[in-house]
Amino acid sequence: MMETFYSVRKLFYIIIAFSGVPVNVVAIAILSRGKCGLSTCICRYLLGMAAADLLSVVTAVILRRISFYFPATFLEIYPICSVIFYLMGVSKDCSVWFTVTFSFDRFILICCERLKTKYCTRKTADLVLGITGLLLLFKNVPFCFIFQPREIINHVPWYCNVINDYYSEPGWLILTKLDKVLTPLLPFILILLFNILTVRHILVASRVRRALRVQSKGENQNDPEMESRRRSIVLLFTISGCFILLWLTTVLDFLYCNIAGKNPNDYNDSEYIFSQLGYMLQNLSLCINTFIYVVTQAKFRQAFVNAVQYLLSSLLRVIRT
Repeated sequence: MMETFYSVRKLFYIIIAFSGVPVNVVAIAILSRGKCGLSTCICRYLLGMAAADLLSVVTAVILRRISFYFPATFLEIYPICSVIFYLMGVSKDCSVWFTVTFSFDRFILICCERLKTKYCTRKTADLVLGITGLLLLFKNVPFCFIFQPREIINHVPWYCNVINDYYSEPGWLILTKLDKVLTPLLPFILILLFNILTVRHILVASRVRRALRVQSKGENQNDPEMESRRRSIVLLFTISGCFILLWLTTVLDFLYCNIAGKNPNDYNDSEYIFSQLGYMLQNLSLCINTFIYVVTQAKFRQAFVNAVQYLLSSLLRVIRT
């Protein structure tokens, strides 16, 4: 069973590596132009999410996971692999917390009438993303010191081994628990909370607005404003819903470890597979957002099709020459 799982996992990461980079690059290019039918505020959040996802694919999938199958490369030199681990943590945190900031922005827009004109702006989005990214950069600095070189070959330190104190010192244990709470447990709860409050507000507002329109214009009248609002929140709920589904396994694994008092290093085969499935679904979330934009946003879909056609035509010209 384990050999089959390892083969499936290897194929999965190869697919993510080859699909995650181009789809996120195309998404960044389209969102940067700002001509995809979305407000500048939304574009800034989606642009930040796409950039974080791209960095995660490069570090966590290509440089780390794929390098497992090509050992003894320069990527395993101690300073380089420690930097890769640091960037993996930063990019993962940014990908998760940028989704939280996006969900909060949409919550403010839909539920807080007085705040939305001041908060839901491009300037605020840039400020929120910048502060969040800076805090996450500092938050991951301590994890640069949990590694040590495994061996010295020709005066060159090779491989990143976790120091023994990391598993025994109370300070490191507390920091590790806090890190797991900050990503993904707290974001998971916040996104779920924002979506519940948003849905509740929409249902209440829809009932009130429908009742007023029935009284004033009759029951069969269309409501263009409500139709527009419905289309605008499809993107929010799709992104948030996919995040919750794809990170649910990781959250359950984290809760299982703490409630059952299990050490992941002591997992049996089924527990290990469940844990690794959580990591695989995390990495799947790194390239799913672009497909969400294509499905839910007509103008983005057209821009995406144009970009793919241009790339294919350019590739054909290069091949013919």
